[in-house]
Amino acid sequence: MTALLGAPAFAQAQAKAPAPPTVLIVGDSLSAEYGLRRGTGWVPLLEKQLASENKAAKVVNASISGDTTSGGRSRLPALLAQHQPATVVIELGGNDALRGLPLDMTGKNLNAMTQAAKKAGARVLLVGMQVPPNYGSAYAATFSGLFAKVAKEEKVALVPFFLKGIADGDDAAANFQPDRIHPNEPSQARMLANVWPELKKIIP
Repeated sequence: MTALLGAPAFAQAQAKAPAPPTVLIVGDSLSAEYGLRRGTGWVPLLEKQLASENKAAKVVNASISGDTTSGGRSRLPALLAQHQPATVVIELGGNDALRGLPLDMTGKNLNAMTQAAKKAGARVLLVGMQVPPNYGSAYAATFSGLFAKVAKEEKVALVPFFLKGIADGDDAAANFQPDRIHPNEPSQARMLANVWPELKKIIP
């Protein structure tokens, strides 16, 4: 009888338990499992990493293949309102470079997204990218520098190069799908390894 009497109080306590913090990933095909079996991309691996370290966090992957910083900027307000994330990972910019979009626009979009996420109370991680040398050294340096510049201005965390150890190795082609743009399944663990050291610092 005592146990039965205690049941409502227990249920009430359970109902009041705080929801786990949300980690919102806003990215492009590199985070959307393009060309991969579902559940094998770096974001699902992140969920497993969180579970293995007993971190109570919910991961929402709002990545869309082909998305640009302009697309992410337009989508972000609704995502912030819907999910109320504690942490936002911004993995965008690669498609801006592939399409030859103005780099000043890319920088402004990254700034705006970072500011919007911070205003919503989230901590931010910027995931940096680089372009191949054939884009020209000046363009490549300016592009890769955008992420560090925004991170410094906005005082947020930064992964300097998402594909470090994947795209810059001696046998880089072996790390990619046949299109030579998207990392293959074995490379996803390395992508997570590049992100995790910085991300774990800002997950509540």
